Amino acid sequence: MTDLTITDFVGTAWWFIGGAILLGFIIQNVKKRRARMAGERSRAVSDRATGAVLGSAAGDALGAGYEFTNPGPDREIAMKGGGGFGWAPGEWTDDTQMAVAILDVIATGSSDLDAIASNFLTWYAAGPADVGNQTRSVLGSAAIPEDLAVVAVAFMDANPEAAGNGALMRTAPVALTALDDRTEIARLAGSIASLTHAHPDSVAACVLWSLAIQEAITTAEPDRVFDWEAAVRNGLEHVAEDRMERWDELIAEAVTGPPGMFNPNGWVVTAFQAALSAIVNTPEPTEQPSEHLRDALIAAVRIGHDTDTVAAIAGAFLGARWGKSVIPDEWLDLVHGDRRRGSTQIRARDLEDLVRGATQAGK
Repeated sequence: MTDLTITDFVGTAWWFIGGAILLGFIIQNVKKRRARMAGERSRAVSDRATGAVLGSAAGDALGAGYEFTNPGPDREIAMKGGGGFGWAPGEWTDDTQMAVAILDVIATGSSDLDAIASNFLTWYAAGPADVGNQTRSVLGSAAIPEDLAVVAVAFMDANPEAAGNGALMRTAPVALTALDDRTEIARLAGSIASLTHAHPDSVAACVLWSLAIQEAITTAEPDRVFDWEAAVRNGLEHVAEDRMERWDELIAEAVTGPPGMFNPNGWVVTAFQAALSAIVNTPEPTEQPSEHLRDALIAAVRIGHDTDTVAAIAGAFLGARWGKSVIPDEWLDLVHGDRRRGSTQIRARDLEDLVRGATQAGK
């Protein structure tokens, strides 16, 4: 065995010191990279969460001018306003007003049903320009927020086949309440739907769509294929057992299409199918796949009938997948409306602030 000299010892020590410094440098860089990636992912999730709400509002405003018409394949679709209620260009309808009534509550960190019910009643008391028949009947019969769900059940009992699309059109914000808890999202989606629309199909549709929005927000990547159908089907386990097979078949019908077969669409089932069909049957452009949002929303409006609602439903899912950053600037500049008749108008940036509050509260 050869004795170590002082020089050998010093050299070995420096080798260990150098190795330790290098290892520390590598660890530090790995931590920085992970932090950077986490920050990028957080920003992407935030963009998609905002996209869900703004996409729905944009779809609503795009379809408002064509409500209860059948634009067909050749008519130009633009955010022009007009329609039967004389909407201004970019003005949203009752679809987004009711979504904001939900968003105003969850932005405070609450998901209290009575608070949401109170906002619905306040909105209705202000005399909205447009309100669905079932929503009008339920809200017009409830004296206090605590009565709303009971009145909704009574309406269903008296009208067992009635299942309008009025709960599905407003469900986009529900996914923001608990982005990491699908069971809680499903519970809230069903409970909020049941404030006005207690039919099992209304509840199932809202659960499925809210969970699909959550999956898009939390898992979609801009450069990877997103399986729209799977995102919807993944929510079936949260649907009432006696509805699972039925909704599995309804999803299959929607995916097969074509979109035009889902007209009329005031019924929650055909509204759901119309929105999903417009999304999955609209090709994603190879060069600019994010243009899929614009193209699919135009396709949703072309289906006809309840154009603002179908496009609002589709816009929530599309925005959750593609994010706010791909919504056309000319649409975002125009999109506006009020919480209720007579209130101060709000715009896209105000909705963005509410989404920020909702997602921060839901963490």
